[in-house]
Amino acid sequence: MQIDKLRGEQLDQLFDAILTLKDREECYRFFDDIATMSEIHAISQRLQVAKMLTEGRTYTVIEQETNASTATISRVRRCINYGSDGYKMVLDRMDEDKK
Repeated sequence: MQIDKLRGEQLDQLFDAILTLKDREECYRFFDDIATMSEIHAISQRLQVAKMLTEGRTYTVIEQETNASTATISRVRRCINYGSDGYKMVLDRMDEDKK
């Protein structure tokens, strides 16, 4: 599993820091300090692409609506199909929260 490649003390510290955030405003403040706008945009774009792929949208529609490259869309598709189910877990929880 690829997730094992991620593990390490520095990344554990980052994830522990993220888990301390209490609300969206705290997320905005933390990510504004820790990441560039490009990095934040890339991550949020990938999540949107994943959402649209799981909804059955085509690459063309996703590309037009998100401005993601076909390479990014393909990478996200690969993660959905063969990854650690992280996208599925998060998108399912977001759907539950909406209900």
